[in-house]
Amino acid sequence: MTINEWDERADDWDTNLSTSVYADKAYNELTQAVRLNGQRVFDFGCGTGLLTERLSSGVKEIVALDSSPKMIERLKQKTLPNVFPIANFLTRSVVENNTLLRQKFDLITASSVCAFLPDYEGTLSLLRSLMMLNGVYVQWDWLSTSENTEDGFTERRVKQALTDTGFKNISISQPFEMGVAPDILTVLMAVAK
Repeated sequence: MTINEWDERADDWDTNLSTSVYADKAYNELTQAVRLNGQRVFDFGCGTGLLTERLSSGVKEIVALDSSPKMIERLKQKTLPNVFPIANFLTRSVVENNTLLRQKFDLITASSVCAFLPDYEGTLSLLRSLMMLNGVYVQWDWLSTSENTEDGFTERRVKQALTDTGFKNISISQPFEMGVAPDILTVLMAVAK
């Protein structure tokens, strides 16, 4: 999906029932896996901030980055006092030139974004460099049964990519499903340090 396609979806993103349900379920799983109180969070690929919004009341601050300027505009309209939105791609240059990204994070979330990345492993390596010692990375994407798809990941691919980029204590689960039969999609959730 191109940036313009994400921009075109921004106006209706928050009113789409499935995106809100997804954010609710991801947030519920996150609160069971990670202590949130007082954390400094990086919400990578935040979209309009559905997950960011749910996290904001229980954490110290959130830096929320998305490549879609319209998605970020929607997030800014929510005026969340401890959320700092950035409309940009995640690159080493962006990290080096943005003081909000140069500070390390306790928690990094990536909700339904990694399957769209042109270089998943390279991005994981950059994300890992943004984490504090003992920081936690949490990713949600669609579960795929094939390695040759752009719609999601196999558990094997995610585990291998996390291992290869230096993450430890990796756990992968399938915490919830979305959709209506026969079009039910399973969500893959990875948690790593």
